Amino acid sequence: VRHPIERRQGGRGQQLGPVERPRACSFSVTRLRGKTICCGMGTTIQAILDDFSFLDEWEERYRYVIELGEALPEFPESDRTAANKVQGCVSQVWLTTEYGAGADPVITFRGDSDAHIVRGLVAIMLALFSGQKASDILKIDAEATLKVLGLHEHLSSQRANGLRAMVKRILRDAEAARQTA
Repeated sequence: VRHPIERRQGGRGQQLGPVERPRACSFSVTRLRGKTICCGMGTTIQAILDDFSFLDEWEERYRYVIELGEALPEFPESDRTAANKVQGCVSQVWLTTEYGAGADPVITFRGDSDAHIVRGLVAIMLALFSGQKASDILKIDAEATLKVLGLHEHLSSQRANGLRAMVKRILRDAEAARQTA
């Protein structure tokens, strides 16, 4: 399925038709300068990286991160427990971990935060890690991905520490899955 992201202009303002891009998700969250930026729970980290490349200013990227968080599915109140709370985050962050079957289970993470920007960072972490085998999660270089996104340059040290705490928790859960299998 494809969808238009902008209309090309011919000579004298003539419409030539849409410029198309493969659909990255089920719905559009942001329209910026005629380009559709997509997100949703089905968003891949590659789609987020691609969308970031459309955004020139950090303010635009900041808004996009917040919108990624807004697109997360509702997080059940019953999962907002001390056991699911990520330690080391200034804001409240909760992560749940669901393990598939087998020696190298697929792990699904769900998460939420009480802070808008942090909720968006949770969405990025879910896109990076969730739905993958434990062994693959352990191979992911989250720091490299975050550098490509430019997040470390624009987050406060407290937010960056919280992001590292989320990654540490996800890697710990993946390691535990590998050891118990």
